[in-house]
Amino acid sequence: MKKIIAIALSASLLASCSDILNKQPLGILDSGSYFQTADDAVQAVNAAYQSLTFSVTNNNFYWGFGVLPSDEAIVGGDGSRPGLTELDFFTWTPRTQEFTDFWALNYKGIAQCNVVLERVPAVDMDPVLKNRILGEAYFLRAYYYFLLTQVFGDVPLYTRVTPPDELKVAKTPVGEVRRQIIADCETAASLLPAQHNSVNTGRATRGAAFALAAKTCLYNKDWEQTLSWIEKVKSTGLYGLMPDYLDNFRENTQNNQESVWEIQHTNLESGVGNSLNQWWLSKKVIDGYGFAEVTQAFFDSFDPLDPRRGFTIAKNNDQYFGVVYKNSFSSTKLGVKKYLQPTAEVTQKADGDINYTAIRYAEVLLWEAEALAELGRVEEAKAPLELVRARSRAQAADPAATLPPVTTADRQEIIQAIRKERQYELGFECHRYFDLVRWGIAGTVIPEFQSGKHEVFPIPQTEIDLNPNLVQNPGY
Repeated sequence: MKKIIAIALSASLLASCSDILNKQPLGILDSGSYFQTADDAVQAVNAAYQSLTFSVTNNNFYWGFGVLPSDEAIVGGDGSRPGLTELDFFTWTPRTQEFTDFWALNYKGIAQCNVVLERVPAVDMDPVLKNRILGEAYFLRAYYYFLLTQVFGDVPLYTRVTPPDELKVAKTPVGEVRRQIIADCETAASLLPAQHNSVNTGRATRGAAFALAAKTCLYNKDWEQTLSWIEKVKSTGLYGLMPDYLDNFRENTQNNQESVWEIQHTNLESGVGNSLNQWWLSKKVIDGYGFAEVTQAFFDSFDPLDPRRGFTIAKNNDQYFGVVYKNSFSSTKLGVKKYLQPTAEVTQKADGDINYTAIRYAEVLLWEAEALAELGRVEEAKAPLELVRARSRAQAADPAATLPPVTTADRQEIIQAIRKERQYELGFECHRYFDLVRWGIAGTVIPEFQSGKHEVFPIPQTEIDLNPNLVQNPGY
């Protein structure tokens, strides 16, 4: 099978597609007796990938946290998902359903990783395969914890299979959780291969582990360590920018040289597809929900000659996935293009097969530029920044007039240029709100933002009710 996420579901979903996973996920089996063979171990780690996707079965609204509170988008839709409206208007509460679902989804993934890490070492199997499986589990646990800290800040840290009577623990400070993330990435990198064969496309790799460690250090503002991990990413010799920006968002050109960590989706009518294909598609198109509409401010912030504006945003009379986009398609007259597909390419709208590009090499270059600029190494910072701009310049209708190289020698000006470049390069890739928060400028960009409160989202009330040791985040 082309995509590994597809084999992370139970056999009841995929019996007609693949025999790779023919048992139920470990959470509903006796894990003590289950782990007997290498096949058991592979199936167990496959199940650890299941919480990653934007599938309809996961109710994964990570995109809502990264996009809707930011200056990129306003909520559209028909009001049938009140939590998304709350994210747009900053009226969310601990009872907002999207937080409850996200917490449970990621801890489900963590629990599965811990089962793999505890049980697989005792399985009699090929040591190379065993190391790969353990490396995947370490990486996935690190990734799930990274997402949880992005959204909630301090969270409980579980690094072993924990009996029910020991689950009610206090939150672990975010700094300590990030130290565990980096440690898990380091271990994962020592166990994972640099790349996989086509059968295993989509599994975690050494480069993905290096990159997640780099991103964690970036959030820690540990610029030197960020650069150290980025150098490890580069040392693999595997990554580069695709000449065509859009090849990162086409079904037949995914998992390319720019892909460092890509969440796999596939169109099988079985809940493993990318539901953004429906959630972001205009309501004026059959089966579209239109729950994210592009702001005029985001559109206007682009250099009009920057081709990424047209790659990311639909406007009046643009070709739009089998129809012609019209102003009436959105209250802002502008729509999202990324992660959407023509109706003819999918069997149902909610199961798109455009992957979520969680870490692209373009972003790694922008991390490098940011870390160098923060360290005052302005001239060095220009080089990775220029690589990203040059790709877009080359795709412009008039390259000579588009995105000239940044020439400033001023540290603050280069930092601002890099931040702007992230906005254009990574628009609607679920980074913007988290960027504004980590830069400490959300309050100057978003009128509703309250410093000391909105840097993180609330711990779900259901978790507070279940665990008396949890303390709610400030302001909630």
